[in-house]
Amino acid sequence: MSHADDRATARRALIVIGLVLATAVALGLVWATRRVLVLVIVAAFFAVALKPLVDQVERRFVRRRALATLLVFAVAFVLVSALAAMILLPLVDEITRFADRAPELLREARAGRGSVGKLLHRFHLERYANVAELPRYGARLSQPALGVLRGLLETVVALVTVVVLAYLMVLEAPRIIAGTLALAGDGTAERLRRIGRGSSRAITGYLTGNLLISLILGGLTFLLLFLLGVPFAAVIALLVAIADLIPLVGATLGAIIAAGAGFLHSPTTGGVVLVSFVIYQQIENHLLAPVIMSRAVRLNPLTVLVSALLAAELAGLLGALLAIPAAGIAQILLREFLPRGRRAVPAPEPARSPRDAAGGESPGIGDPPPANG
Repeated sequence: MSHADDRATARRALIVIGLVLATAVALGLVWATRRVLVLVIVAAFFAVALKPLVDQVERRFVRRRALATLLVFAVAFVLVSALAAMILLPLVDEITRFADRAPELLREARAGRGSVGKLLHRFHLERYANVAELPRYGARLSQPALGVLRGLLETVVALVTVVVLAYLMVLEAPRIIAGTLALAGDGTAERLRRIGRGSSRAITGYLTGNLLISLILGGLTFLLLFLLGVPFAAVIALLVAIADLIPLVGATLGAIIAAGAGFLHSPTTGGVVLVSFVIYQQIENHLLAPVIMSRAVRLNPLTVLVSALLAAELAGLLGALLAIPAAGIAQILLREFLPRGRRAVPAPEPARSPRDAAGGESPGIGDPPPANG
């Protein structure tokens, strides 16, 4: 083997080693910054969904991008605050009433009277109603309470970060898009525009479909709780609908909330609510959600279901959130970059006669033959 072959082999080996090291470093950076990347991905998800609305407001009502973005985010904040008020105010009122009645309920529980006392007696939990042991229980719960408070603060900071990132992304979207398209050629720029429009449509359709499914669950929950006589049926149904917006675990959280309210009303009511939610979740997961999402994102129902299952298994909550729009975007990319030869083959043109090549026209089907000169 010559020295030139040895140098070529060594060069290829160094290139392979360099690529492996660069990949390892990139994966290490992604892992080290995974929390920030998750926030950026979620913010980009909502920014792409809100951008068409901001564009409409800018085109029809105001001419300044900053003002249009501020108006859209302000309206969204007002709607979220109104929903939070509808949920929190009745809950705070109920907690206040419960705190006022707590000493009386505790005395009834220790004496074995009332619904709470009967429930404690049924499950042999009378000793947990001892007033003298309450400080010890409070000391035991102090550490978990601090952990819950820390997690709540981290969640609030993450939500604020996502909102700020999404706001800046929507605000700077025209400049970012214009700069990206300026670097590409005419054909590439037009392709990128099509991909961008399709991706935005897929994400907006996914959010619309998810909202529709949550509204259906909230309406059915209100109807069920109202017929069973559970108090605060509207508030509980609203909580269930909001919880159902969370992928992967939202429906389970909603079932826990509704079933807990039912069991507080009566064991029979709780059992009916729990069985109803189990049946509904099977219908939603295997029929309702795939059909609605397939129409909203323009995907096959089987593709929707398989994408959601695989992504939830691989990436958990984030994967479940991004699975269906990611599948829609992947379909758009395949449509754009698939070789044209593998698409539908156009019908071949009819052969042209020498007279056609010379500039004449051949008679079509059903046309009279040309007259002889």
